[in-house]
Amino acid sequence: MRLESQVIISDDIEKTILELETLVVDESIVKIVQENNFLVEDVKEAISKAYMTSDNKTIIVLGAKLFSDVVQNRLLKIVEEPPKNKEFIIITKNKSTILETITSRLPINTISYHNENIDIELDIDNLSLDLVYMFVQKHKRSNNKDAQILIQEITKRAISSNLYNIDKSALKIFSDSFLALDLGSPSPFVLSTLLIKLLKIKKR
Repeated sequence: MRLESQVIISDDIEKTILELETLVVDESIVKIVQENNFLVEDVKEAISKAYMTSDNKTIIVLGAKLFSDVVQNRLLKIVEEPPKNKEFIIITKNKSTILETITSRLPINTISYHNENIDIELDIDNLSLDLVYMFVQKHKRSNNKDAQILIQEITKRAISSNLYNIDKSALKIFSDSFLALDLGSPSPFVLSTLLIKLLKIKKR
């Protein structure tokens, strides 16, 4: 998952937004989210936010169960030609509701929280120092790209478990780990540091 313009099909919109927030470094995120239908008024707000001046990249996240054809047609131009330093991420639950005019302009990614495809062999719910040590030893030869995939999965499971105090500072732990791997830090060091910090924010 990256902070770039895209359509995300997700079975849990809120968790997907939390994951996107873990990737923030210098960017800012603007969230316009509805529980059910995304409204024309929301489109107007999104367009207004897109034209606000900002030196840093701004990620405009639009989330709802349903984006009507009218709403998508109004979004089309701003999505196709966004202002400088602006990225649009549309999050919804059903790919079939997204018009081809949108999908032809934005890549589509699918995220499922109810069907885990990656077995990281780590019991996040019962995390301990022993488990951290064994996990890091198992993955000590992983390259940084593979380690980033592990971190994304750890992030997803930690958020889903509701056993950790996930606040803004906790989200920064995940984004810092991802960035450290991007900058070439050894994967065993990054993984062990992340998991030890995760242990510290586990609910007692």
